[in-house]
Amino acid sequence: MTVRVVLVSPAFSRSLREARFDDDGPLEDAGLAAARAAAETLPAVGRLLASPTARCRGTAAALAGEAAAVAEPAGLAALDVGRWRGLTLAEVGAAEPAAVGAWLDDPAATPHGGESVAQLCARAAAWLDGTAEDGGRTLAVVEPEIVRALVLRAVDAPPSAFWRIDVPPLTATELSGRAGRWNLRAGRPL
Repeated sequence: MTVRVVLVSPAFSRSLREARFDDDGPLEDAGLAAARAAAETLPAVGRLLASPTARCRGTAAALAGEAAAVAEPAGLAALDVGRWRGLTLAEVGAAEPAAVGAWLDDPAATPHGGESVAQLCARAAAWLDGTAEDGGRTLAVVEPEIVRALVLRAVDAPPSAFWRIDVPPLTATELSGRAGRWNLRAGRPL
């Protein structure tokens, strides 16, 4: 059974603009307006999912309407960055340059005490492969790191390629196929 998953990265928030490890802040007014304007560009879907962060929930509500039912599967949760949460990359880089270097170079590293990139990639891949049982079309508003991890799964690339994928706000990445074989259409602006 063919599955279609449209991954949408969240609209702008203060955390995203400041390169801050997510502090679960809401969307900015301009980001919310952009998401509402983009709602008409999306295909009809059977399921609406979101990463359980304020900016993903807010983007999903803006795209589908406030009353839409949005599920938040654990497999789509943002990368757990442990004690770095709420700090900017510049702040962490100044305080712990070796730790940031290790985190960016080694997908298995967890200097922040949270989840490694490799663990995130495995979790997201398991979620994607599990969708093969559902069929139909799913819209998932997810953090950029989830999009990266699912693109790696789709093209069978290693976690070491994680940081080579840029995911701008309010872009759609489409995956279609079934467990074990995925096709990719990346980066369509909404």
